[in-house]
Amino acid sequence: MFYKRVNGKSGLKKDLGLLAVFAIATGAMISSGLFILPGFAHFKAGPSVIVSYFLAGVLASIGVLSMAELATAMPKAGGDYFFISRSMGTAVGTIAGLLSWFSLSLKSAFALVGMATFAQLIMPINGHLVAIILALIFIALNIIGAKEAARLQILLVIALMLLMLLYIIQGLPQVNVTHFQPFAPNGLVATFSTVGFVFVSYGGVLKIVSVAEEIKQPGRTIPLGMILSLLVVTVFYTLMVFITSGVLPAEQLDNSMTPISDGAAVFMGRPGRIALITAAALAFLTTANAGIMSSSRYLLALSRDRQLPPVVHRIGKKTNTPYIAVIITGVAVLCAIFVKINILVEAASLVFMLSFILSNLSVIVLRESRLQSYRPQFHAPLYPWLQIIGIFGLVFVIMEMGIEAFFISVVLIILGFCLYWFYGRKRSQSESALIHLVRRITAKELVTSSLDDELRDIVRERDDIVTDEFDKMIEKSIILDLDQHMTLKQFVSIAAEKLSTQLNMDAASLVTLLLDREKQSSTVLNSTLAIPHVVIEGQKNFHMLIARAPKGIEFSQNAQNIHSIFILLGTADLRNLHLRTLSAIAQVAMTKQFDQKWLSARNPEGIRNMILLSARKRDSNQ
Repeated sequence: MFYKRVNGKSGLKKDLGLLAVFAIATGAMISSGLFILPGFAHFKAGPSVIVSYFLAGVLASIGVLSMAELATAMPKAGGDYFFISRSMGTAVGTIAGLLSWFSLSLKSAFALVGMATFAQLIMPINGHLVAIILALIFIALNIIGAKEAARLQILLVIALMLLMLLYIIQGLPQVNVTHFQPFAPNGLVATFSTVGFVFVSYGGVLKIVSVAEEIKQPGRTIPLGMILSLLVVTVFYTLMVFITSGVLPAEQLDNSMTPISDGAAVFMGRPGRIALITAAALAFLTTANAGIMSSSRYLLALSRDRQLPPVVHRIGKKTNTPYIAVIITGVAVLCAIFVKINILVEAASLVFMLSFILSNLSVIVLRESRLQSYRPQFHAPLYPWLQIIGIFGLVFVIMEMGIEAFFISVVLIILGFCLYWFYGRKRSQSESALIHLVRRITAKELVTSSLDDELRDIVRERDDIVTDEFDKMIEKSIILDLDQHMTLKQFVSIAAEKLSTQLNMDAASLVTLLLDREKQSSTVLNSTLAIPHVVIEGQKNFHMLIARAPKGIEFSQNAQNIHSIFILLGTADLRNLHLRTLSAIAQVAMTKQFDQKWLSARNPEGIRNMILLSARKRDSNQ
């Protein structure tokens, strides 16, 4: 998490590879949701709890696909807060960010309490003291750095998965099918409501998007890591809950605090019980570690956006970590250790589901807003049906959950909104894609280019795009967006009027130069593109004008519908710059779907950003 310079701006150092991403997500998901919750979930749903875990994984996978798209478009610290605020607005984003921070912090505390519970099975020791000591260790580790925390995470997850695999291999042959009768003793309603109860088990995948800014090759690593992790965890969860339900009678499994360890004792004896207690301990450690790492990034992102005081995103000079955000998160985790969290677990599940719902909505809003700079490197499949199914599926599950969890979540939402209203509202300067979507059916004056520009800068940082001379020229060029068909002379007259001030030349003289150039040889390159270029008198003077004419400009009888025009005017001493600029324009014009993107850009700034983000060879030495 070291700061480096990217296009003149600071960004968190990209230390995390695919293995680290997989380990963070997997370690965050496999903990209390597997080693404690199955006993309580079985009491609610009976053996059909297997279906509950599987359905929760399926619903989570839909949200994960949407989150993967959003995170590859905006790989910034703060994860779902960042892209929800950019799509749905700062108020919704602030609420979502605080809820996610709370849920992940609570999940870490739950893991530490679980660790203390299992520690008490081995030796007589104060559980709260164990949880506090571990919390302090992980707080210190995350202040040191993400790379160091991720290395430990990988080792812990490898050991954990080996022990879980041992449980599956040894347990499958021992399953007693009579334990699955009746399969749904409390009805299908209980099965679906239990989906909501165990959904917290999959919430750890949020931790990947919260540290997206620190991931190497985010376009590949984020979706691959998230999907692989969720697939593996869903399979492991379903199999382990199936085995546990099949080897333990209901009276022993219901409300058990150690269901997996109890199951291991049946077919592996005391050594198996000890092995799975060890696996649980490793799971709790990985969740606590990943939780403190990722939840602190929500506070960092909120502070960057002025929704929390600026001191929160302060970076340590020696450690280069957001130590204030880590400390605040650590304090929240320490406080939660002393709270009865059985009801709060349901609230955490509900909050996670709300985050997944908002992520699905964000994909719809951002795609339909048609922002030029929204360029995810991974696209969620089956749009928009997958997102719609995910939204309605999660809403249905939420409606089946208990009133206590819903009440707690409403209180948290109100607190988040109050923070935005009384603190962040006046400080907020960001723009949302929702406004751009509204703009499609209302007036252009409602929006600016600030969101498009911010997304453009994120793409530059994500793809390590070095700004060259052509980029700088595009950033200051005049851009005309013409809404009517016109002749070449009409167009040249408008362009000359705009350029005359910059070049300190008479507009009429410019019109003559441009028309004479076209008479000498046509500057039309294809049926839609023209690059009029003229050498002017003087020294060290070079300017560009860009024009879009959707209804076409008539350059000649054979070129009556030119809608992409780049006018270049430069002195003879800048001949090389002239040639480099021509080459860069040609590369831009040959990019995939150039005409479609050119015509769909909503305004001049959208055209500018489209050119700046086009794939081409850049001169890093300029």
